[in-house]
Formats: sequence, structure tokens, C-alpha cells
Amino acid sequence: MAQADDIKKTVRDKYAQIAVRSKQTAAASCCGPQSGTCCADGLSDYSTFNDDYNTVEGYVAEADLNLGCGLPTQHAGIRVGDTVLDLGSGAGNDVFVARQLVGETGRVIGVDMTPEMIAKANHNKKQLGFSNVEFRLGDIEQLPVDTENIDVVISNCVLNLVPDKNRAFDEIYRVLKKGGHFCISDVVYRGTMNEQVRRSAELYAGCVAGSLEKSAYLEIIAKSGFR
Repeated sequence: MAQADDIKKTVRDKYAQIAVRSKQTAAASCCGPQSGTCCADGLSDYSTFNDDYNTVEGYVAEADLNLGCGLPTQHAGIRVGDTVLDLGSGAGNDVFVARQLVGETGRVIGVDMTPEMIAKANHNKKQLGFSNVEFRLGDIEQLPVDTENIDVVISNCVLNLVPDKNRAFDEIYRVLKKGGHFCISDVVYRGTMNEQVRRSAELYAGCVAGSLEKSAYLEIIAKSGFR
């Protein structure tokens, strides 16, 4: 338990730094309503796999801190009117893309454990004027979301940061409505991982050391009840 708490503190501290640095960058340089991705310049120390969102509808540059490893919204089968939950929502990047897909009749909730990220996401939400988007502070292993309340769960390069992945997928199963589904971009590996890498909390914050071998990852998902 102590090791898990230490890992979570390291991850929280690192992503808090990124959120604060991005705010300082935006205040001091080129970022604004019509800016490109300059807000994220120099902030991608912990991302190795980030995809390009520039052509994605609903993309908000100020919410993109280059911390993802894919485009989960593009494969999630999100429909107009859905209630979508984004795990580890950061500054709101995937939340705002999902909001474009659910339309005015849908709803998108983002959950993040870092207060600084929640503050940045709410600032972006205020600037955009969205009323059907909400950001909640909380842990993925104990989601602040009612049971059977969500149509689609998404996540982008976050679940491998969670120490207790069994609990995380149990929570995903709990909050989904009957017939609901999840679509995540995450990091897994095949073969073996160097133990020194695995034990590095710094690399954990970069989505590497916290990853699981692919078959073990899928076993956790199945054990939680998913088909």
C-alpha cells in the first residue's frame, strides 16, 4: 500500500507540474483562442506516443498537453446523447472531443486526481462556455460516479499509471450501464521488462514502468466481468 501511495504521489506531483507549467507558458507566450499547439511546447517530457489531434473535430489546443498515446474517441462508438466518462481527463482534451460527438443532448464527465489539472480543465471549460461538460476530482480506483450511469468510458494513456489496475477495471465495470462499453488507448508490452525500469517512479509518470504485459492486462479486464 505504501509503494502504491508513493507512486500515486509521484504521478500527481509530476502532472501538477505540467499543468502549472502549461499555464505559465500560455500566459507568457503565443497561446490564445486561435493558437496552435504552442501551449504544449516543452511539456511533453512524459509522452512518447502522442497522436496528432489537429484534424479532429472538437479539438481544443489549450487542452492538449501532449500526454496521450492515441485517439480513443475515434474508435469509441460515441453517439449523440451518450453520457461519456473520461478517466484521467487532464486539461480536458478528450473530454472536449467527446463533447463534439455527444452533441448538446449528451454529457461528458472527466475525472482526474490532480487538482491543478482539474483547475486548468475548468478554466478551459469556462472559456468555451460548455454546460454539458463536468470535471471531478477523484481516483480511478474509487470513481466519484454513480453505478450504471455511463454509456461509454474512454481513457488516454492513464490506466497504466494506476497502481491497482484490478480495482480500476472493477470501477469501470461498475459505472457502465448494462450494454455500455469502454475504449481506451494505453501502453502494454510483450516479453519482459527490465526490473530497474519497472521500479522507476519517474518512468511511471511517463506511462512506461506502470505498463503490464499484454496478456496480463487482458486477464484483468476479463476478471472484472467484461466480454
